[in-house]
Amino acid sequence: MQKLLDATESVFSKAMRWMLDPVARGIALFLGTFAMLNLAGNLRHAGFDANLWWIDLRTWPPVLANGFLSITALLLIWFAFNPKCAGLRRWLTLSCVFVLSIMALINAGQFLVLLFRGVIHSRVPLPLSWMLVLGLGLIMATMFRPNWLQVAFAGRGKVVLVAVGCAVLFPLGTMFCFGKTDYRRSADVAVVLGSRAYADGRPSDALADRVRTACDLYRQGWVKKLIFSGGPGDGSVHETESMTRMAISLGVKPADIIVDRDGLNTQATVKNTERMFAELHAARILVVSHFYHLPRVKLGYQRDGIEVFTVPAKESYVLRQIPFNMAREVVALWVYYLRPLAS
Repeated sequence: MQKLLDATESVFSKAMRWMLDPVARGIALFLGTFAMLNLAGNLRHAGFDANLWWIDLRTWPPVLANGFLSITALLLIWFAFNPKCAGLRRWLTLSCVFVLSIMALINAGQFLVLLFRGVIHSRVPLPLSWMLVLGLGLIMATMFRPNWLQVAFAGRGKVVLVAVGCAVLFPLGTMFCFGKTDYRRSADVAVVLGSRAYADGRPSDALADRVRTACDLYRQGWVKKLIFSGGPGDGSVHETESMTRMAISLGVKPADIIVDRDGLNTQATVKNTERMFAELHAARILVVSHFYHLPRVKLGYQRDGIEVFTVPAKESYVLRQIPFNMAREVVALWVYYLRPLAS
């Protein structure tokens, strides 16, 4: 009986390892490719590097951080396509992944400290770094397998498929972990991104949620002025006009409202408001939009070297379009990310 149990356990263990192998290698392929693309893209377009989105190495000297990420990226991609690590390569890869894991744990700890101190607030108090730690741990666990269980060229299709899945899950993770975190603090101005305004001039539920959240920031003294950015409405009433009417009804002084009528899309809002920041001598900026939209907004400003602090709109109720909007944002975020390489 004991032999049967041992045999069953052995088969189960091998099956689990067989299933987890392409997952670990797919995660390695995604992280390695993303890290290398950031570093290479930054040579073509200054500010392109978005490695900060998954690992924060800002405490390191830039040369050391970039060199470490370059070596680690190459080792991860190598492991993804040829997992039969041995000798120096195995221990070098394990060492790099271990260091990444430690840094990810530090990043997660910093998030939790800010959360417990009340500096930030989040409806999803789970930093993306925790997911990274799990992924890196799986890679290390897979590398400790005996070499005879690792087939170098088998399952590459599965590995690539997992990497594609990671490319979908990563934006979704940023939407929930980053997008739902409230980074409000005292600031000079808050930018509110537009959404649909109906033909009769009423703001849509999404637009009303954004304006209401911004007005709360204003009334509570977090910001001195509001910038409303949007495009044409369904009728003759412009989105920014609908936003202004609602804000005034909620107690915002007309003199403290600035309007950007040419905010036809996220990129236009970023460019237009950056010029306004200079005119207002604004040193600290808040940005208000829905949680699924905020990662792309943050990326837009970050690419131009402007630090903004995001505040997710407080939803009056769950919008029916959220699943569609999130799916659209997955594509839009990658398009925005890659756009500088095509320019």
